[in-house]
Amino acid sequence: MEEIKNMSSLEENAKSGDMNVLLKTLIQQGPKLAKNRTLVKIALAAAENHMVKDGKNRLKTETTTAPGIIRDQTAMSLSILNSVSRILMECKPSEATFQKASSVLGKDLLVEKKLREEKSVEFQKKFGVRQPSFLLISPTKGCNLHCIGCYADSDYNVVTLDWDIVEKMVAQANELWGVQFIVISGGEPMMYNSQGKGILDLVEKHPDMYFMFYTNGTLITEAVAQRMADLGNIVPMISLEGWKEKTDGRRGQGVFDKVMHAMDLLHDAGVLYGSSLTATRENAEELLSDEFIDFLFLKKHVALTWVFQYMPIGRSYTLNLMPTPEQRKSMWEQSWKLIKEKHYFIADFWNHGTVVDGCLSAGGHGSGGYFYIDWDGHVSPCVFLPFTPVNVKDIFTKGGNLNDIYTTPFFSSIRNWQIGIKDKTKARNLLNPCPMRDHNADLRRIIQKHEPDPLDPNAAAAIQDAEYAEGMDEYDRKYQQITDEIWEKNYVSLNGSQE
Repeated sequence: MEEIKNMSSLEENAKSGDMNVLLKTLIQQGPKLAKNRTLVKIALAAAENHMVKDGKNRLKTETTTAPGIIRDQTAMSLSILNSVSRILMECKPSEATFQKASSVLGKDLLVEKKLREEKSVEFQKKFGVRQPSFLLISPTKGCNLHCIGCYADSDYNVVTLDWDIVEKMVAQANELWGVQFIVISGGEPMMYNSQGKGILDLVEKHPDMYFMFYTNGTLITEAVAQRMADLGNIVPMISLEGWKEKTDGRRGQGVFDKVMHAMDLLHDAGVLYGSSLTATRENAEELLSDEFIDFLFLKKHVALTWVFQYMPIGRSYTLNLMPTPEQRKSMWEQSWKLIKEKHYFIADFWNHGTVVDGCLSAGGHGSGGYFYIDWDGHVSPCVFLPFTPVNVKDIFTKGGNLNDIYTTPFFSSIRNWQIGIKDKTKARNLLNPCPMRDHNADLRRIIQKHEPDPLDPNAAAAIQDAEYAEGMDEYDRKYQQITDEIWEKNYVSLNGSQE
């Protein structure tokens, strides 16, 4: 009788078209309800119908948003929904994983948004815009691998940020901004140890927050996977360069097999996980090939994939590893093909700027964004923009808080640039949103004005390298020409070919 009652409730909510009510019903019923395939199918079908109808309605009513942007956003929403469907229907998430994904990701972050909305009112009164939506922290530079071209120039020399500082940042992000989503990078996060505490201790201390961390995967044991499953509020993103030859060629002999084993351990334990792919000039086609992406989603059960295009920073930086403008166009075409035809949840910050309203660095320009804090406490606009005007340790020592980071002039200038570039182009070319790679001349002017400190000798050398600047500017010009044509045909036009 109880299942019949639940099914009836879901059917009524589905017919009403109220997604918030539908999602709340699913969340409130808990893991037992999710295990009922019939009920899950009803809810997912209703959600899909709602998203499709909402996208069509937006195309008819929104006159200030390019049609192609609406199509992209609808397609990405459907891919996320498909990822949820595969997790529920094909995987066996642990009870804690389901509960945290439902309550934190589902209810707190997507449906009710109470904490974030409350803090938004306070923040807007003070600063006139919405607050940042997440933090990215690299608490250690140490890594057990020595990858070619590492953006962080990580190695075995462990440099770590004190636990007290890390914990204070996470707590303040939640208290001041309503942030419930924290991203951890590195170095290798699994090597972090301060005051006897590691990354999983941080996750355990904040059960009402959700953590995503980027890892090479080689330190994930059965015990580690089981602890993640018991915690439930963590999603590891495991790095790959493609098939075995490409991955081992950059990361070291045997790494690919270790990653495959780590994914199996996580799957068996019921942990949600994804893959992190670094696209270079040498592997761009392989990374986004149907064969490799099918393998990750269908055979290795990843929930999502982030694509990070190689940036000329860090160890032995070079412009020659960046995907060419032509490759980047092909990546745009192929990634959206995979999203729209196969409904895979794939995110590429450079090619998918239409989904997140452009650049998210320096706290964002009012619609969400982030800051990056490294192992020394240096705060940067972005993990791929290695210049810092302020150190969080200095701010805390002086009795300040994270809001003092937000008001730093260097970050304010970047946010003003983000708004200006959109105003200047009437929201055109969200396909090339990055100040570091797509508008390097603009970034150099901002850096010259504020003189932030380079994070490492590599960044210091790059900013003074005339050949580097010339190469970046030439790259920007070529890609601008490509995106101008794409934008007019596929985004401005209501009948664009990217359906």
